[in-house]
Amino acid sequence: MGRHNKKAESHVRRNSVLALSGLVPIGLITAANTAGAAPKVPFLVASAHDATATGAGDREPQAQKSADTVADRQPTLALADIAPPPPPPAPEPAPVQATPPLPTSIAAGVLGIPEINVAAYQNAERILAVEQPGCGMYWTLIAGIGRVESTHANDGKADAQGNVFEPVLGPVLDGTLAGNAVIPDTDGGALDGDANFDRAVGPTQFLPETWNHYAGDGNGDGVADPQNLFDSALTTGKYLCDGGLDVRDPIQAATAVHRYNNSAAYVANVLAWSAGYSSGIAPASSDLPKIH
Repeated sequence: MGRHNKKAESHVRRNSVLALSGLVPIGLITAANTAGAAPKVPFLVASAHDATATGAGDREPQAQKSADTVADRQPTLALADIAPPPPPPAPEPAPVQATPPLPTSIAAGVLGIPEINVAAYQNAERILAVEQPGCGMYWTLIAGIGRVESTHANDGKADAQGNVFEPVLGPVLDGTLAGNAVIPDTDGGALDGDANFDRAVGPTQFLPETWNHYAGDGNGDGVADPQNLFDSALTTGKYLCDGGLDVRDPIQAATAVHRYNNSAAYVANVLAWSAGYSSGIAPASSDLPKIH
């Protein structure tokens, strides 16, 4: 895990790296129409004298008969008689960045990524393609963060919903570990279990304060949980996109990762792993400087 420094001049203060609507749900539009009785049309009624003179006698005036006949013919439709229109078809999932086949475990190859992690990273790319298309987020950049921060949640130690089996927690930021800042508690220990000092949480290592600012619900269960692969991947992508960056530009991608962790070595590692996942070529040791 890389060294994290708290940043006070961005949209958030960042000490550690940050962490994919599910697809955005589409509402069903239902219409129902009813037709009431026709309104009465004013007309004149002949006098009794006139009616007798014309032989109308007890016959109903013709105008009245015509109005009643028109009213009788007006259709009356019940709501149950009107079928709602069919729902629109669900949109096709956005395509994701194509990559060569990768091993499904680090034990099987240096570029290995467990399938559940790949699903979380690609899900985040799809969501952000809709929510922030100008960012151009690609899943291998998020995967680079996941590789450096937690080796993909300890090589995919998570259930089918993406919940990690054991919480991923960084060191307590109380100043006892060289190179780490002192970060007093910001969430009452709700996310990191420490009510005195903060610590980074989840597979992509967010400080609680930063998580609460950017948190995304990647799996659509109504909860944004830093210990869930789908939620942490989406939140990572959201943070990398912050500020209108377009990560398709290599310079802006480096800027985004550097803001995530203020370390040139960290940036080099993340970008090297991302390029490796995209190309299928493992990074050389010279591309992975030691992160202090």
